[in-house]
Amino acid sequence: MWDLMLVDCHVATMDAAVAAPFGAIENAAIGIADGKVVRVGKRSELAGNRAAKVEALGGAWVTPGLIDCHTHLVFGGNRAHEFEMRLEGATYEEIAKAGGGIVSTVGATRSASAEEIAEQAWPRLKALMRGGVTTIEIKSGYGLDLESELKLLRAARLLAESERVRVCPTLLALHALPPDFKERRAEFVAMATDELIPAAKAEGLAEAVDAFCEGIGFTPDEVRALFEAAVKAGLRVKLHAEQLSNLNGAALAAEYGALSADHLEHLDEAGAAAMARAGMVGVLLPGAFYALKETHKPPVDMLRRHGVPMAVATDCNPGTSPVLSATLMLSMACTLFGLTPEEALAGMTRNAAKALGREAELGTIASGKAADLCVWRIGRPAELAYWIGHPGPERRYLAGVEA
Repeated sequence: MWDLMLVDCHVATMDAAVAAPFGAIENAAIGIADGKVVRVGKRSELAGNRAAKVEALGGAWVTPGLIDCHTHLVFGGNRAHEFEMRLEGATYEEIAKAGGGIVSTVGATRSASAEEIAEQAWPRLKALMRGGVTTIEIKSGYGLDLESELKLLRAARLLAESERVRVCPTLLALHALPPDFKERRAEFVAMATDELIPAAKAEGLAEAVDAFCEGIGFTPDEVRALFEAAVKAGLRVKLHAEQLSNLNGAALAAEYGALSADHLEHLDEAGAAAMARAGMVGVLLPGAFYALKETHKPPVDMLRRHGVPMAVATDCNPGTSPVLSATLMLSMACTLFGLTPEEALAGMTRNAAKALGREAELGTIASGKAADLCVWRIGRPAELAYWIGHPGPERRYLAGVEA
């Protein structure tokens, strides 16, 4: 007997094996047991099965739970003043060079405890959950020293323990150079490679290692050293690449079998081809594009041509993407970057799961996958991108339990 059967619904499975748009099955039912989908299909096909509980959804649509595969959710303070500066004409680079940007968050982050940082992040996490997020990646990156970076990852773990959401922690080991290391870049990189990665690994705090490969961030050679250390520690890698310029970061990440390259506004043909060969995901971040008033769009047609799966994420962070709505990103991915509604939803389900290395368990509604589901009171799946900032699902299930 199943634990739960959802009936009187339509299902956007997002399973590429289902030929219909959105992998849709209308007049459907979903059988759930032990936190996993046992079977999904036409209601008539599942009618002979028994469940301890049957819930009728009144013709609603069910999708996989949304997956936010790129966030910087844990940090101290905020940077609303920089928002004002940008409106007065300052660029991201100018703000960073003047002592703002990433390093301006460091003081507030270093002075707070892991518990305090988790408490500050809690409303942000709850907002994303209300919008349909069931899995979230959380990066460190605002501590910029050994203990503060570990503290951020511990805060992410506290959030995972306190809320019904799956958290995928990432060590963003090379995010920005702290002012006290301005003349000692090599020492800072060595700290990240020789101390930070082993410490995070030993404590089980991170699933992947990330870096910001950019003129105002870190060079390809510095990123390569970090990736060598990550691989040695048995951790997957991903990379902020080609956001403001093309340093061939995506191709570098591909050499290390990276999960993803993220941003990609300045990606070139060689980088896209390298990503395709490595089986990487391109993570598009329309919130940052919008907040920074960028005009150079990521090459979506190029990614399609090379068959690179595209994910979509909030990039929730205090400086360049203070976004708390996953559904808003679905809309922006369509209106700003030209994705179809189906591509956008795949970008926050199936492809987002792949960007986290979780495609075997998450991202589609299929037998054997986790029963992480959202129930939406809509007439068709495209409405999730059509409505600008749809407020969220009517119900949200994590491992088959309403959350």
